[in-house]
Formats: sequence, C-alpha cells, structure tokens
Amino acid sequence: MAVTPLSLMFPGRSWVRWLLRRRRYLGVAAFGYAALHTVVYLFRKGSFGLILAEGAEPGLLAGWIALAILVPLAITSNDAAVRRLRRLWKRLHRWVYAAAILTFVHWVIEAYDPVPGLIHLAVLAALEGFRLWKTNRGRKRRPT
Repeated sequence: MAVTPLSLMFPGRSWVRWLLRRRRYLGVAAFGYAALHTVVYLFRKGSFGLILAEGAEPGLLAGWIALAILVPLAITSNDAAVRRLRRLWKRLHRWVYAAAILTFVHWVIEAYDPVPGLIHLAVLAALEGFRLWKTNRGRKRRPT
C-alpha cells in the first residue's frame, strides 16, 4: 500500500523502482505473515471451542475478517488472474484498504501496547492522503 505513494513522492529513484518491481511479492508476503500469525494463534489456543468463543470479540473478529479479505487477494496475485479478471482484478484488490483498516483495529485492540499500531496507521494514512492529493489535484470538479 505504501509503494505507489512512495513512487509519487520520489519518482525515478532506484529504490522506488526496486519496490515497484516487487510490489506483488510484498503483498503476498503480508498475506503470508497474516497466515503464519493465524496458525500460531490456533496452535497456542489448542481448543476449537475456545477459538470460537473468542471469535466474537471485536479485536479478533476484525482480524478474522481482514484475513478473509486477504485470502482472495493472495489467490489472485498472479498474472493469470490479472488477465482473466481484467477490470474486476483492480476492484477486488482495492479491498486491501478495508483489510488494512481491520488489521489496525485488530492490532490496536489486541496489543498490549497500541502505540506501534497507531504509528503504522498514521504513516500509511499520510502516504495514502498524499497519493489521493497527488492523483486528484489536476482533475476538474463537477459543479453541484
């Protein structure tokens, strides 16, 4: 999510080009981390009943929903899916923003110290705000 705003802030830089070429891998790695995090959680709980009982808690529910959103994004993170889905691929992958918000809700509620999650959220929000400003500043507004 940060790669596009960084590419707009620092166009032409070699490290930005490196990130742009590996953007897909970064997204799949984020899913891999979420999946591994979930597996560790499941093993630590050890009881399916306990997992279900905790699943309705707001922080955990946010995490489960975020993971559910990330699954189809990871599955469709390949050239064949981009070709088959065409325009729908981009619409589908915009769900990453909802997953990110839910991930930060999960992080802030479940963490012993919510400050790191809030710092990450602030940085991503600033980068996304810059991207929106940069891409929309030349557009004409419709009269209301």
